Amino acid sequence: MRDLGKRLRERARQLNLSDAEVARRAGLNERRYGHYVTGMREPNLETLVRICAVLEITPNEVLGFGATEFSETREGTAEEREQAALRIRLLAASNTLDVDNLKLALKQIQVLLEHQREQSRKK
Repeated sequence: MRDLGKRLRERARQLNLSDAEVARRAGLNERRYGHYVTGMREPNLETLVRICAVLEITPNEVLGFGATEFSETREGTAEEREQAALRIRLLAASNTLDVDNLKLALKQIQVLLEHQREQSRKK
């Protein structure tokens, strides 16, 4: 799992985040997160998803499979592949929200959908 740790650190650096900041945003203590980046331990799925949301990356990408390995993102136009990758990131991010913030995010999405419907009617 040293590759996992290497990918975690590499992605954090791309986002200019320290290990401490990633840990804080993922709701972990620094020591626990440090075990993941050094390869001493492996995160469970829930923890991995929270870390991935902070790092704006999918679990498959951080595990070395890359977004193009998802069946949803292998086919279609570039725009469709991008849309599928964004959906995966949105789902990963939603898994880190508490109930109140999840409700707020859902309301925001509903407003966006209504706006999109209105724009479609105008065309």
